[in-house]
Amino acid sequence: MKRLSIDGALLYTPRIHSDPRGDFLEAFRAADLREALGHSIELAQANCSVSRRGVLRGVHFADVPPGQAKYVMCVSGDVLDVVVDVRVGSPTFGQWEAVRLDDMSRCGIYLAEGLGHAFLALSESATVVYFCSTAYDPAREHGIHPLDPDLGIEWPLDVEPLLSAKDAAAPTLKQALDAGILPSW
Repeated sequence: MKRLSIDGALLYTPRIHSDPRGDFLEAFRAADLREALGHSIELAQANCSVSRRGVLRGVHFADVPPGQAKYVMCVSGDVLDVVVDVRVGSPTFGQWEAVRLDDMSRCGIYLAEGLGHAFLALSESATVVYFCSTAYDPAREHGIHPLDPDLGIEWPLDVEPLLSAKDAAAPTLKQALDAGILPSW
């Protein structure tokens, strides 16, 4: 597990065993995550998102407590996965870090409770699977506009991004801060 620049974000690079039949890897190991975090996470829900090229999902986060930690993998295709620190008071508040997740490296990313998450499908089709520590609850879910110029996320866009109506209407980071919907660090 490699710690990213934002506290609470980790990148897991699995060892891939290849032979003439194909590949085998351990995509998630609870013991490795527990060792890196110093505590275990409970997995309450698994999500699967299939997106076409140019689909931009996020920036999503949940109320803390209880929050929603995520472990994210791209099992088919290629995405730019972005973690955004939306925790008020954090030394990296408002900063973001991007990692490429794809079906070749098979890397996974862990995001702690309170961090924002987004991704952009780079391949013609991309399937992202993520395990969550709590179940989805629309009353606790929030978003930041992924194209907020103050965030300045460097999306590699050569097509017009396709956002959901909810993501397109999401507030900027400043608007979310002013509205008091951001989690604390």
